[in-house]
This record gives sequence, C-alpha cells and structure tokens, in this order.
Amino acid sequence: MMSTYYAGLFADVGILLLGALSVYIILATGQLSLGNAGFMGIGAYIASYLTVELHWPVTAALLVSAVAAAAIGIVVGFPALRLKGIYLAMATLGFGEMVRSFFLVFEPMGGSGGYRGMPHISLGYIWLWAGGILLLVLILERSRLWLEMRAVHDDETAAGLVGLNTTAVKIGAFGFGAAVAAICGGLFAHHYVYIEPGNFGFERSIDFVLAVILGGSTVGAGAVIGALLLVMLPEWLRFLVDWRLAAFGVLLILVLLTRRQGILDRALIARLTFQRRAAA
Repeated sequence: MMSTYYAGLFADVGILLLGALSVYIILATGQLSLGNAGFMGIGAYIASYLTVELHWPVTAALLVSAVAAAAIGIVVGFPALRLKGIYLAMATLGFGEMVRSFFLVFEPMGGSGGYRGMPHISLGYIWLWAGGILLLVLILERSRLWLEMRAVHDDETAAGLVGLNTTAVKIGAFGFGAAVAAICGGLFAHHYVYIEPGNFGFERSIDFVLAVILGGSTVGAGAVIGALLLVMLPEWLRFLVDWRLAAFGVLLILVLLTRRQGILDRALIARLTFQRRAAA
C-alpha cells in the first residue's frame, strides 16, 4: 500500500501534468503562455465556490470552471493574436499576475487570507482526470485538427494561404488550454482543501512550461516525464542535503543542453517503435 507521503507526491505529479498539458496545447500553435497559472487560479476559485457554498459535486464544479476558464481564455486570446514570441509571453504573464492580484483583494473568497473548506479528493480521482485528459491529447495528436495546429505553429502565413482559419485554430487552442488549466486548479484546490492567491503566481506558470520543455515539447507524452521529474527528482536527491537543489539545477541544464526538444521527442518515439517491431 502506498504511503501517504508518496500518495501526495503522485497527486502533485498528476496536477502538474495537467498544468503542463495546458501549456503544451497552446504551444502546439506556436504560442507560449506564461499566464496559465491565472487560468488555474480561476478554476480553483470557481470550483471551490461551487462545492463549498452551493454544495455541488466536485465533477460538476470542475466542468463548470473549465467552461468559464475557456470563455475567458478565448477573450484573452483575441488581443493576444497581435502578439508573438516574447511579447505574447509577457502579455500572458501580465494576465496571470492580474488574476492573482484580483483574488488577493477579493474578500468574499478570503482575499489574502485564503479560502478553505473544500471536500478532499482521492489520488485515484486526480489521476482519472489527468489520465483522461492526457488520452484526449494523444488522440488529438492523431487528428486532422492537430495537423492544422502544427501547420500554424510551423508557418502561420503559409497555413493561412492554403485556406486554414488560423485565428480559429489559435483561439481554440487558447480556450482548450485554459480549460485544462482550470481543471488543474480545481483538482489542486480539492486536494489541498485550502487555496490562497500565492498558489497561482508566476512560479507556477514556470513549472508548467519547464515540465513541457524538460519532458518533450513536441509530444504530449513528454509532459508525463517532465511532471514526474520536476516533482520526484528533488526527492530522489535528498541524500545530497544542502546540495540537492544545486544538483537538480545542474541536471536540468544538462538535459536541456543535450536534448533541445526535451527527453522525449518524435524521433526517439519512432526509433523505439521501429526497434520493437524489428524485435517482434
């Protein structure tokens, strides 16, 4: 039977996986969002309000929070269409900080003192959502829509010239990514049964992006590896005591220097698939 300590760590892996997938979906169209912690916060507070104040089931609260965040993501996505690269990243970062600041002064839900009282959810429930959304992303990767998203990522101008509605593709990705981040936030809130605005700051968005870059920025399955390493590696390095975080940083740098697209990429998957078929 898994100890409470490791159950908590694997819950964190599942939650981080969802946050990483929310970034990965948006990144698939060539947009880098540093504001997904904001969507996570929106999902956390909406879902918490629905379960605590209105006594909704957790699943229904998560779905409503996802729809609300998707709508906000679409609204945010439209002005973001005019921005690219670092300018888009900074704009989304500003959005995330705006959301955090709003909840910091929003007294009906605790303001800076936080909000509590949510029903606790199990590790299995977290992974039911994490696994389900991961499966959905893997299915999406085999669809025509994903080819359109990658076409926009590779050359938006050329994609538009061949008839793709690049605006719809990018806005749709932003909305979907926001919805996944909201579910991530709702699960976070009901796992820890307490939230405060500081839970949804810039550092959280960086964790999401880092999990994607580390695990693999071109395949959805890479988010699993990235989330697992970001949560578990510091624990595995505890024997180094004071040098633990330094060693963690060195390992991350080595991976990023030697694997530009992350640990898992399409070329590696193709080689592993070929070797397995050859062995059979």
